Amino acid sequence: MTTAVLITGTSSGIGRAAALRLARRPELSVYATARRPETLTDLADAGARILPLDVTDETSMTRAVEAVEAEHGSVGVLINNAGYGEYGTVEETGLDGVRRQFETNVFGLSRMTQLVLPGMRRAGHGRIINIGSMGGRIVFPVGGYYHASKYAVEALSDALRFEVAPFGVKVSLIEPGLIRTSFGDTAAHTLAESAAPSSPYAALNAAADQQMAKSYGSTALSAPPETVAKAIEHAATAARPKIRYVVTPAAKALIHLRRLLGARVFDTYLRQQFRAAA
Repeated sequence: MTTAVLITGTSSGIGRAAALRLARRPELSVYATARRPETLTDLADAGARILPLDVTDETSMTRAVEAVEAEHGSVGVLINNAGYGEYGTVEETGLDGVRRQFETNVFGLSRMTQLVLPGMRRAGHGRIINIGSMGGRIVFPVGGYYHASKYAVEALSDALRFEVAPFGVKVSLIEPGLIRTSFGDTAAHTLAESAAPSSPYAALNAAADQQMAKSYGSTALSAPPETVAKAIEHAATAARPKIRYVVTPAAKALIHLRRLLGARVFDTYLRQQFRAAA
């Protein structure tokens, strides 16, 4: 199997942790990427190869895949990690920001997948690992557009897994819960930008901001990015990788709770949570 691993979005958080973990495996050639490759010097020191890659730029994506294929023939493992959260209510969130989020979280992931698949098919093997979220299975208030992007990743991953299996390509979906990275700060920032004090949703936005800070700050509800990196390593190297990896006990519990309670009762649970936060 081709040992070249291409990871998007490694400047921080889950992507960085995954690159560091995989770079420790001598049999793998890890390509760590970011829009600003100068931020990846520590990954280079750890043994990763560095490439510039912006998943919203066609030329950048094409060049990164071509660079890996020039050395290895094909990308062995693509880890679609780049993404962020655009938070706010459905009514008030600016659609320009929503479009940017989908360009990164959905269309960038899709285009990277399209670019690596011809090489994987020629090689007769490959793995695509999509970083989704427990937010692709359950929805919280003021995160509708972010959740929509992660629901899209769920659908794409399920379709792709069936389509590429005959060519020896395996697809895994990682569904992290709350991970202690800069994601929570970014989400809170976009929420603050979309939430005017005079908004009819002001109380909800304030409750959501408090709930977010409380949840990400809880060691019982959240986990470090290395926890997700471990699941990514398994998906990249195991003989029989899982189709889905739900990461953190809290995420597993919430997904099960949503399925068990049904929509009406789960809505009641959410109202209690967000009222308590306010």
